[in-house]
Amino acid sequence: MKIAFITTNLRGGGAEKAVINLASVLAGRGHEVHVILMERIIEHALPATFALHALSPKKGKVTKGLLGKYLCAFRLRRLIQELGGSAPFNLIVSTLPFADEVAALAGIEPLWHRVANTLSSEISLLRERHPGKAARRYDRYRRLYNGANVIAVSEGVREDLRGSFQLDQARIEQIYNPFDVAAINELADQPGPDLPDFPYVLHVGRFAPQKRHDLLLEAWRGVNAAGHKLVFLTKPSEKLDALIEASGLRSRVVVAGFRENPYPWIKNARLLVLCSDHEGMPNVLVEALACGTPVVSTDCPSGPRELLAGTGGGVLVPVGDADALRLAIQRSLDYPPVLGVADLTSFDALQVAERYEHLPKLWRTKKKA
Repeated sequence: MKIAFITTNLRGGGAEKAVINLASVLAGRGHEVHVILMERIIEHALPATFALHALSPKKGKVTKGLLGKYLCAFRLRRLIQELGGSAPFNLIVSTLPFADEVAALAGIEPLWHRVANTLSSEISLLRERHPGKAARRYDRYRRLYNGANVIAVSEGVREDLRGSFQLDQARIEQIYNPFDVAAINELADQPGPDLPDFPYVLHVGRFAPQKRHDLLLEAWRGVNAAGHKLVFLTKPSEKLDALIEASGLRSRVVVAGFRENPYPWIKNARLLVLCSDHEGMPNVLVEALACGTPVVSTDCPSGPRELLAGTGGGVLVPVGDADALRLAIQRSLDYPPVLGVADLTSFDALQVAERYEHLPKLWRTKKKA
C-alpha cells in the first residue's frame, strides 16, 4: 500500500508522536509511507523507515488564516499528485484540525481525518472567553467532519463527535494509538546519566492551558513528601517559570526539558500525574502503565477512565479540583499501589496497523454536511 500521513508539524506533542509511530509501524510492514508536514518543525527523533516532506521550504510557522490554508492546500494537492505518480495513494490520514482543513480544501482522496482530542471540551473552554469565536469554530468543525471519514483515537472521542457535533453523515472508526510495549521497556532500561538522584513525581506534556500545570502546582504545594520533587518533562517556558515562582515552589520543582526518550524518566518516577482539562487518549498514561509506573489522573474527557478502568494502575480525580488531586498524590506516595500487568492489547502496534490496513475497504466519498 501507499500511505500518506499529514499533520501540521512534529512538535513534541502526543498527537505528533502518534503520527511518527503509525508511520513507522506501517512502513515496517512493507508499505510505502510518506509523512507530510505543513511546516518544517521537528522536535521528535525520526526513524529512517518513511519519507518526510514539508510544504514550507524553510523552518518556521505557516500562516493559519484563510489565505495560508489555501496556499498550503495548493501545495499539498500538487505534492500528492507528484508522489502518487502512476500509483495513487491507497490511504491518506490527516491529524490535527489545521491539517484536516488543509487536506479537505486540497480535495485529495482517499482521505481520513484522525481526531486526537475531545473537540467539544476545546469549544467549551473557548466559549468562556470568546463566545462568538467558539460558535464559529463549532460550525467549522461540523462542516469539516460531517460526511467525512474520521478516525477517533478513543471511544470517548467517537462519542463526543457523534453526540456534541451531530455527525450523522460521518463514518467514524475508533482506533487507538499504537504502542510497542517491548520497545518501550527496552528504552526505559537505557542508562540515563541525567536522571534525578532524588525521588520524584513526574508530569509529561507541553506547557499549554489544557494541561493545567497551574493546577498541579497548587496541589503539589500541599503535598507532604520530604525529599520528593515535582519534575516537568517539558520545554522551559517563561510563563511556567513565573507560575513556579508565584507558587513558592522553586526548591521543590524541576523543569527538565523535552526528552526524545522519556521512558527512563517515566519508569523511575514514584508517580506520574496527568491533570488535563481534556484529552483524546493520552499517550503518557499508556506509556506509564507499560513502564509499571502508577498514575494519578483527572477524569477528563476523554481517555483516562476508558484506559484505567480495571487496570488497578491509576487513580481518577475530578477535573479542576486541586484538593482532590493533592489528596490522591499524597495517598499514592504514602501507600504505593501494587500494580498488576495492564492489558494493553488494544494498543498493540501490530493490531493497530491491521486496523489501518483495513481502512481503504471502508473509505467512502464524502457526503455534503
